[in-house]
Amino acid sequence: MPRIDDTRPFLPVNIAVMTVSDTRSVEDDKSGAALIERLEKAGHRLHARAIVKDDVASIRAQVQAWIADPEVDVVLTTGGTGVTGRDVTPEAVEGLFEKHIPGFGELFRWLSYEKVGTSTIQSRATGGVANGTYVFALPGSPSACRDAWDGILEAQLDNRHRPCNLVELMPRLNEHRT
Repeated sequence: MPRIDDTRPFLPVNIAVMTVSDTRSVEDDKSGAALIERLEKAGHRLHARAIVKDDVASIRAQVQAWIADPEVDVVLTTGGTGVTGRDVTPEAVEGLFEKHIPGFGELFRWLSYEKVGTSTIQSRATGGVANGTYVFALPGSPSACRDAWDGILEAQLDNRHRPCNLVELMPRLNEHRT
């Protein structure tokens, strides 16, 4: 049964948050704000925040800068995961992945199905590892961001979560480079 092991100390991680949008600003970015509120409430640190246009090169450049920064443990993007012509976040980030985490998108859509039914097929939420950094691309709605954090990321980014979690794997994410 999943649980929190209170005998272990909590280890905060550094998280960068990117909102992918042609129209949002920091003042009206509800999805980015929802993620920041939750990650800080959980005890993690916001390392950086950016709003980037729906453009593969722009998204990829920002993610590449963050995964090159040894202080960034996790990148969360919100927006651009749908199926319209401007939705290009999966194309931008998946090309950077050394390891895909298919279970993230699968679990997100399963959780989402409970709320939005078959409309969940319109989400291309994805996750992977790039340069030793976890990257998760979430849909652009605040509700979807809350669902992804509350239903998946909060537990997996808590080193006390049992039977296992993503944090305890961080020291080994780049072992193929040695």
